[in-house]
Amino acid sequence: MVSTETPVCDFGLPAPDFSLPGVDGKVWTRNDCKGERGLLVMFICNHCPYVKAVRDRIVRDARELAKLGVGTVAIMSNDPADYPEDAFENMKQVAEEYDFPFPYLLDESQEIARAYGAVCTPDFFGYDAGLGLQYRGRLDASRKEAAPADVRRDLFEAMKQVAETGSGPADQIPSIGCSIKWRET
Repeated sequence: MVSTETPVCDFGLPAPDFSLPGVDGKVWTRNDCKGERGLLVMFICNHCPYVKAVRDRIVRDARELAKLGVGTVAIMSNDPADYPEDAFENMKQVAEEYDFPFPYLLDESQEIARAYGAVCTPDFFGYDAGLGLQYRGRLDASRKEAAPADVRRDLFEAMKQVAETGSGPADQIPSIGCSIKWRET
């Protein structure tokens, strides 16, 4: 399990479009997921301890961001051949167990992860209403264990700022997590 850190935010970079199957049986596009004031694209998976530590916080933040007009989508791009916990059927179970208030999509070809430049799970991409990148940072100070409950909510605060002003914070702390499990070519 390799820990990887996300690169610095490339402000204004457009959000790549996608058309991916969701655990709900629907095919979702970027525009289906977008909110009136922005879009949060998360690359997550089922097996990663960094993601497991914050799943409840991801759900909480997505619910609160929806009230601010920010849509959220989660994409799983790992190759499940070596990580069966990340298989589509298991994605359905996790989404149901945690009552995901957002689409949970499978990027089987891994093309969407590559288009976004995703490097780890979790990897967060926060976009403004015009789908320009404004945030590429961490959820909070959690690592493989959840940080204390009163920790600063970096992602939520940044996306709240994006919803209110259209701009993300100048200072962003990178997310850290398990590397994307790329299919061997």
